[in-house]
Amino acid sequence: MRGGQLCPVIEPCAFTARPIPIAKHENRSDMTTTLPINIVAFIFGACIGSFLNVCIYRIPAGLSIVHPGSSCPRCKTMIPFYNNIPILSYLLLVGKCGTCKAPIAIRYPLVELLGGFFALACLLSFGPTLHGLVVFAFIATLIVVTFIDLDHRIIPDTISLPGIPIFFLAALVIPTMTWRTSALGILAGGGSLFVVAGVYQLITGREGMGGGDIKLLAMIGAMIGWQGILFTLFAASAIGTLVGVSAMIRSGKGMRLAIPFGPFLAMGTITYLFFGNAIIVWYVNMLR
Repeated sequence: MRGGQLCPVIEPCAFTARPIPIAKHENRSDMTTTLPINIVAFIFGACIGSFLNVCIYRIPAGLSIVHPGSSCPRCKTMIPFYNNIPILSYLLLVGKCGTCKAPIAIRYPLVELLGGFFALACLLSFGPTLHGLVVFAFIATLIVVTFIDLDHRIIPDTISLPGIPIFFLAALVIPTMTWRTSALGILAGGGSLFVVAGVYQLITGREGMGGGDIKLLAMIGAMIGWQGILFTLFAASAIGTLVGVSAMIRSGKGMRLAIPFGPFLAMGTITYLFFGNAIIVWYVNMLR
């Protein structure tokens, strides 16, 4: 299974990742203490990643994410615990089912690696705090949304709609966030894409953005506020344009090619979480 102060015209971003101090001569005892914690964080994240794989596979199918246990999609054999160790089992089994030898999709260890990587990144950026745990849970949700959207071109309401109140409350543990900032983020997120989608449909006569993207950005706004929404929309549009134009050219379908926008919203949001302040400060200084 699977970070400075801005000029007066711009408010600071909702998230400020704590800078990681880099000493010229790191104390050996600090290294021996920090390394095990980092390893534990990665393993924890990889295990969460394994659960995310279950969510990615089962939620679109309307299946329970709790029961039954994992099984091979081909031979339906229940997977024993020793063949279900995140990342490691995939390597030991050479990417094949232990029973029928059917190939296991590379996406499974990839999601587990992403879980481990982001758990470690949250620990290093925010420390062993509730803040860091909330950010990790938010990123884990975005991972699930990303892969479901890639596979099925949908963003399930069962994730985004409950995610709006959940992350509205969760964001209150973040020092720079208030309930007003979060509420404005919900309105800015959902409202901005609703207007864009409406204008596009009015001009072209066809739907260019699904309601799932609108609800997803409302959920994102609940967590990162309206400042983060501005950054996320810009970053997602920039990344999406680059990837989209390339995909349209390769496929030969041009504007007829449907490309999910959810993954780009997720990438823009995660970029903001870790690097938003630094990028905005750099951009403002460049304009002076």
